[in-house]
Amino acid sequence: MPAISMKNVTKKYRSLTILDQVSLNIRQNVITGVVGRNGAGKTTLMKMIAGYTKETGGELRVFGERPFNSLSVSSNMIFIDDMMNFPDALTLGDILIECERFYANWDGELAKRLLEYFYLPLTLKHRILSKGKRSTFNAVVGIAARCPLTMFDEPITGMDSAARRDFYRALLKDYIAHPRTILLSSHHVEEMEDLLEDVLLIDGKGVGFHGPIIELQEKFLSLQGKLDMLEAHANRHAVIHRSTAGPLTEWIVDNEHTESEIDELKQAGIRVTPVSASNAYLAMTGQTRGGVDDVFNAMERA
Repeated sequence: MPAISMKNVTKKYRSLTILDQVSLNIRQNVITGVVGRNGAGKTTLMKMIAGYTKETGGELRVFGERPFNSLSVSSNMIFIDDMMNFPDALTLGDILIECERFYANWDGELAKRLLEYFYLPLTLKHRILSKGKRSTFNAVVGIAARCPLTMFDEPITGMDSAARRDFYRALLKDYIAHPRTILLSSHHVEEMEDLLEDVLLIDGKGVGFHGPIIELQEKFLSLQGKLDMLEAHANRHAVIHRSTAGPLTEWIVDNEHTESEIDELKQAGIRVTPVSASNAYLAMTGQTRGGVDDVFNAMERA
């Protein structure tokens, strides 16, 4: 049985449709990255799964139950986002005590060791923490709770690069030792792609892609070379994404080339490589232009 199943799930706010006829199954005990552009519906999707909001239509099940107002789902789930708050009167140490009472798989020793590592004294109060430190504390709670369903929605907001790297490392190490179903949403696809087994791309009010991360990467190829070389030899397939770095231009194209076509490109001096998950994400979200490069290129042509 999948951890999460959705069949024709729709979510509307009055006349605005956020998600439309979404159907998917999320496997148990895998880390799934939930990605998509701002406003795509990632947070709405995760809040429905958490039982915080009710679907407008369709069928949503978490561990076989409808999550909205379900005590069974809520007791086996934790949802971490940048809006997570705790009572002002409680210190971080007090919060850990309360977490131990609520979460059946809570590892208090791990939580304390991680807080010590991140320089978060137990005597501090949650409300006085900086944005980055608050996100770090919330992330530690999410890891140490070891809930069968653990969801992180933009958990690294405000963290510096070192803290983000340590969070991902801690999450992966604990997941390997204690597998559970993890949904991880972040705009920093390039930072989290090494953790992910599956990717769920929300695009156009629905599912743009859902499957193993390696399948997402295999959908595209990266072609790198001088622009005139690419225009002369690599124009058989539509260019999904363009970027320029120094004298070299990179085109991301659909992986529809035959082996002989790839050999021809290489003989022409064009570098052909697989794409990273983050570049595949750019391609899948329809960012077909060169981004800010187009602004300067247009000015040069004017």
